[in-house]
Parts: sequence; structure tokens; C-alpha cells
Amino acid sequence: MKVLHVETGRHFYGGPQQVVWLVEALVARGHECTLVCPPGSAIDTAARQRRLRVSNLFCAGDLDLPFAYRLTQFINELKPDLVHCHSRRGADILGGLAASFADVPAVVSRRVDNTEMALMAALRYRPFRRIIAISEAIARVLQASGVDAERITVIRSAVDADAFATPPDRGAFAREFGLVDDPFTIGAAGQFIARKGYEHLIEAVAAIAETARPFRVLLFGEGEQDELLRRRAAELGVDDLVRFEGFREDLDRWLSGLDLFVHPALAEGLGVVTLKAQAAGVPVVGFRAGGLPEAVADGESGILVEPGDAAALAEAIRTLMDDDGRRARYGAAGRARMQESFSVATMADKHVELYKSILSD
Repeated sequence: MKVLHVETGRHFYGGPQQVVWLVEALVARGHECTLVCPPGSAIDTAARQRRLRVSNLFCAGDLDLPFAYRLTQFINELKPDLVHCHSRRGADILGGLAASFADVPAVVSRRVDNTEMALMAALRYRPFRRIIAISEAIARVLQASGVDAERITVIRSAVDADAFATPPDRGAFAREFGLVDDPFTIGAAGQFIARKGYEHLIEAVAAIAETARPFRVLLFGEGEQDELLRRRAAELGVDDLVRFEGFREDLDRWLSGLDLFVHPALAEGLGVVTLKAQAAGVPVVGFRAGGLPEAVADGESGILVEPGDAAALAEAIRTLMDDDGRRARYGAAGRARMQESFSVATMADKHVELYKSILSD
């Protein structure tokens, strides 16, 4: 098959990384893939480093109609069997429009679980043969927005578990993050925006600060709430316990050095970073929101509590902090689950099956 992938995001967050893994796996299976992405974007760099076939088209966002025109021309020249749009700022709406103009069947990946007006959903998804939801939670949101269930296919995001097989040197980990006396280390990662819930994590840290064993929290990320979260940590007197580490492109390298990973998102499509943590053998604590119950097996690879309940989050953190044996069991179970059910190979095979079913209609 000849497949054109369209990803217009500029940063290499979870979604674009999934695109690169998928394209790599499809190429390894003998399919011809081309990735369209903006020049100078992080995914452009990552894809070229992996020697994937890349073409650059600038996209200013959902209203960049000239992008739809340029993409239509490119599709007409390339003549792919199918176009796969990956939902980011213009790739879904304009990508679907371009595929429709070029009369090429198209699919789109949906990675977020935010609600959408029925009219907007009808316009957004009309050009696509199938909408790929990365979790059952997203599939339910799509159906609630009026999308027919028959048009929705659930293919969960994946993680390259083999990349996390070797834990980092504990001494190197401590030096990298300035950890003295080897404290219990908790990690959290994502954009500093309201729906990621980091304020609740800081409140949970404050609740256990006086009575827990020595610990530190490493927050990886950046975003509009950066200053707000720093102020909140200072107000609660835990700014010495919570470290703001910024966005780290090499985060995957260090995940297995953590003792516990916390994901306090109030809304989440699936939570790819929790898949990575589990692949690294690190148990996860988080809120039972969106697709998180599909990503984390509650009571098996982590503990999930009601969204927004900082006290319950604190209790879950404390429970695993105090039980080394349980934490080890959860870590091992999480890694095994990622290898068995969330592998890149499984994700790629399901995409191939979907593509073939569309092209055979």
C-alpha cells in the first residue's frame, strides 16, 4: 500500500511520536509511506533522523485554506492509495478536505477526549471513511457528538517497550537531577495546562510532606500554568520538594530511574506518557479520567482515584511509597502489559487491517 500521513503539529509530543512509530512499522512491513509535516517542526527532525520519507508543507492552522490547496496538489502528484490525517491544528479539517478534493480515501486519528458540538463534528469528520479513536473513552465522546459507531475504529496508542529495557545508572540519575541522599523520586510529565491537573498533585504533595519518607517530585513540562504552579507550590510550602525540570527531549532515557509516576490529568485521551512509565517498570498513580482506566490497570499496574480528589491522590501515593513489594509487583505487571497489549507491532498490524478493509470496499 501507498499511504500519505499528514501531521501538522510543531512539537514532538505524544501524538507525533505515535505517527513516527507507526510510519516506521509500516515501512518495515513493506508499505510505501510519506509523511507531510511543517518545515522545521520537531516531527520533521525526528522523521528525517529515522530516514523516513518526508515532504514539508507549511500549515498555519485550521483556517489556512492555501494549505488545503497545496496538499491537494501534492496528493494528486503522489497518487497514494490512502491518506491518514493525524489530528493536529489543520491536519484533520484541511487534510480531510484535500483528500476529498483529490478523491482519495482518508482516515483520521482522534487523540483527545474533549467534547465537540454535533455540527462541528459532522463537518470535521465528513470526508473520512473511518475515525480512529485511541481509546474507548474517545470513541464514546465521538458517538456522543453524533458520529456513527460504525465509522469509529479503536486502535490504542503504543509504546516501544524495548526502548525502556535498560534502567539508568542510579548514580547518574541522581547527578542529572541533583538528588542528594537518594530520596524516593516521583515523576510527572506533560503540558502545564489546566486539564493536566498538576495543581492537584502539588496539593497531594503538601498533604504528605510532613509525614512521608524523604522524597522529591520532578515535574517535566512547560506551559501557560508554569508560574501559577510554582506559586502554588510556594504557598503550600513544598517548593523545596517539587522540582520544575522543564521540557526534556531525553525524558524517556530517565523514566526508569523513578520510583513512582503520577498522572493527575482531569481529561485524557489515553495517556501515552503513562504507557512509557509502565514500559519502564514504574507503577502509576492517577485520576480515573478519560482513557486512563484503559492505559493503567487499577490494582495491577497502578492506582486510580476519582478525578480532582487531591486527598485520594495523596493516599494512593503514600500507599505505594510505603510498600516496596507492591510497587515492584505493579512495576513488573505494567511492563508485561505494555509488551503484550500496547506494542508498536500490534498498533501497526491493526492499522494495516483497517487500511485494507477500506481499500477493499
